[in-house]
Amino acid sequence: PSWLSHASAPLTSRAKRHVLLVRPSITPTMQSLMASNALAGARGAYAAPNSRAKLNRRVAMSTRRPAAGAVTVRAGKTPDGPKVAIAGISGAVGTEFMRVLVERDFPYSEMKMLASARSAGKEVEFDGETYVIEELTEDSFDGVDIALFSAGGSISKKFGPLAAAKGCFVVDNSSAFRMDPDVPLVIPEVNPEAMADYKLGGARKGGIIANPNCSTIIALMAVTPIHRAVGVKRMIASTYQAASGAGALAMAELEQQTRDVLNGDPVTMEIFSWQYAFNLFSHNAPMTENGYNEEEMKMVKETRKIWGTEDVQIAATCIRVPVMRAHAESINLELNGELSEEEARAILEKAPGVSLIDDRANNKFPTPLDASDMDDVYVGRIRRDISQEGNNGLELFVCGDQIKKGAALNAVQVAELLL
Repeated sequence: PSWLSHASAPLTSRAKRHVLLVRPSITPTMQSLMASNALAGARGAYAAPNSRAKLNRRVAMSTRRPAAGAVTVRAGKTPDGPKVAIAGISGAVGTEFMRVLVERDFPYSEMKMLASARSAGKEVEFDGETYVIEELTEDSFDGVDIALFSAGGSISKKFGPLAAAKGCFVVDNSSAFRMDPDVPLVIPEVNPEAMADYKLGGARKGGIIANPNCSTIIALMAVTPIHRAVGVKRMIASTYQAASGAGALAMAELEQQTRDVLNGDPVTMEIFSWQYAFNLFSHNAPMTENGYNEEEMKMVKETRKIWGTEDVQIAATCIRVPVMRAHAESINLELNGELSEEEARAILEKAPGVSLIDDRANNKFPTPLDASDMDDVYVGRIRRDISQEGNNGLELFVCGDQIKKGAALNAVQVAELLL
């Protein structure tokens, strides 16, 4: 078809270093969705309507940036495009799916918006048209070619296999299938070969592809080029994770709490059990028997699956910080071979989907604001680990947009590989 192009020109050095700082804003669609749907779907019990209303405020939205993916598709709505569905349209990632599909002109002939019964009947704007949200049911995927899922693990486990059985290719953003040995776990710039036989019109009729955890995606975008060059023996990651990882309600609560603290009001705590504004705390994922929480263990297990090896030692500490939508990670590497700072910088500068902000003279390195709403993952503080002899150790600081490359963008890039 006319809409398919597998040629994507790399960004120039100047373009890769461009940084856009954006302020949070809100669209009427997001405001409506948050006000009427999001609170009902979040975990836990919530307070009275007047307390809930305090959360229905601004969340991070922003402007377009040219994509830097491994595969680029340009077309938009076209009669011979695939039929696409979004499951979980009322959530933060569901909204981001819409934005990324438009930004990348993803080809489609029909679009279906799916959510729970609470959201059914409401309207969303997409690509210049108004769509009515439909209730997600077992019949939702009849005739659908590609479904982008971000509706939670339990929903994915119930409806993902049903959709795949009907010939639909499901790109799932939850953790439901990530460690299933029969399900590819894919970052397109890292391991596209894992889904080589997943193609529309190919021999395989439907299937599930899993999106990795956001922290794993952001880390491996930076570390995989180094791993390919000399091999990584050991990786220690400390993450500083934004509110967006917990959804639109957590983002709204962070903003509301900031307002509460500055105004001297009682702090609104409906999403987390801890004050979030002007504070940080261990990631809210459940703890496991080994003392690591589930978020930390996702990074360990997913990295090994994506790299296809058990011969790498990994440990992580994951922390929530009062940042709106971009994660930061401090990464320490023990390498199998020697690699100088200059060689590492040269490798990363050429890596797809990676941009450098590494200006020692001006003390300018990646920040979450640099990465917010950007497609690339930003890398800086590239330096030798002086606790290790020679050039066998490396330190990096990485920032990436959790909703975008950490979720929606990666999923859409996976969908592009299906074409």
